[in-house]
Amino acid sequence: MWKQLLLVVTAMSLWSQTSAGDGHKTVYDFSFTSIDGKPLPLAEFKGRVLLIVNTASRCGFTPQYSDLQSVWEKYKDQGLIVLGVPSNDFGGQEPGTEQDIKKFCEINYDISFPMTGKVAVRGSNAHPLYKWAGEKAGFSGKPKWNFHKYLIAADGTLANWFSTPTSPSSAKVSKAIEQELSKASLSDS
Repeated sequence: MWKQLLLVVTAMSLWSQTSAGDGHKTVYDFSFTSIDGKPLPLAEFKGRVLLIVNTASRCGFTPQYSDLQSVWEKYKDQGLIVLGVPSNDFGGQEPGTEQDIKKFCEINYDISFPMTGKVAVRGSNAHPLYKWAGEKAGFSGKPKWNFHKYLIAADGTLANWFSTPTSPSSAKVSKAIEQELSKASLSDS
């Protein structure tokens, strides 16, 4: 009886470890292609806090690019990386090429934070990071529209998420970023 119970518990433990994100344990296990077409392994940001946001150029929330740039400028020297992830998943609001997206962001919002190439963030074709984060955040924490935000702790785990209407410069997001940056600086000591 005990052997059978131990076998079941061991099997369940192994299943839960491998089923969550296909064995991906942290955000650093994922990679994108940058908006410039170069490899962008998230491992290069190891030990930093990340704010990952699916973006679109033709959305009512597109002005959040200004807030994202402000957040980037405010916290980048403290260890925050803002990562824009263009996606055409919601309302076809990001139809352009990577070059179109980059030009739009630079001309209209003077964006200097890193951005990925365009990817899917929902459904069966979603980028593996979005599948992983969605599993971690649960149904409510999956992107329902453009400008959904995932806050990643310095250890690469999902720390929090914020829905589309929540401004990146809101007190709620700022407080969460500052808490994660504080934890990261304490762990560096």
